[in-house]
Amino acid sequence: MLVMRHISKQTLLSHLCSLYTAAMMSPTAKVLNLPQQTPNGCLLQQNCVQQDQMLEILKSTVNALKDGEVVAVPTDTLYGLACLAQSSEAVKKVYDIKGRNGQKPLAICVGEIEEIYKYCKVAVKRELLENLLPGPVTLVLERSADLNPDLNPFTPLVGVRIPDHPFMRRLCQMCGEPLALTSANISSKTSTVDIHEFQELWPRVAVVVNGGRIGDQSRQGSTVVNLSVPGRYSIIRPGCALAPTLNVLECKFGLLEDTESQKV
Repeated sequence: MLVMRHISKQTLLSHLCSLYTAAMMSPTAKVLNLPQQTPNGCLLQQNCVQQDQMLEILKSTVNALKDGEVVAVPTDTLYGLACLAQSSEAVKKVYDIKGRNGQKPLAICVGEIEEIYKYCKVAVKRELLENLLPGPVTLVLERSADLNPDLNPFTPLVGVRIPDHPFMRRLCQMCGEPLALTSANISSKTSTVDIHEFQELWPRVAVVVNGGRIGDQSRQGSTVVNLSVPGRYSIIRPGCALAPTLNVLECKFGLLEDTESQKV
């Protein structure tokens, strides 16, 4: 009887150790939950505890990015995969994780409009940028020499975003350099608005930032507009903000549609 008890204890201990090891290796260990927010990513209550939680998540995510890792993050439209745009190795990881065609470009994400002028050659008025950003719009501009030449080397253009999402803007600001950004899904699969929809990718990213279910349920992603030709625009992807974008481009700034301009 004593022997049986001893064996049972050993078996139980072994089972508990196995469960602990599995839990430590589980993708859920990488999930960082943002404090409760509104659908557009704003904190419901700006108390000190929540601010401290947000800061710790930001620091952990920045550290992962600076280590050359890929992270999954919420934006104002979809969940995305992000890495440092200036890191060629990290950019390659994003393509590998998504199974993405190497001839399909990645956008960059910055925290402030001023940064656009460093990495892009801007052919429109600053006021136009301020009317569209931050927001669910990707502006395609001519790239500058400061941008990593290994990022989209097949095109002289690059898409740039400033998501209207406090976490993403602060993340870019803390990184101090642009992020390469694309949707968090296997290429050709449905875009995601909840972290559990891309759970198969968790083991391949360093951090999953859980911002809850994203409010835009259309899954259309951002509206992508080419502004690389002075005085002209062309819509590359209608996305979720087409009507207000056209209103800004045509009615407020008098741009004309150019169906022949180069697309990325």
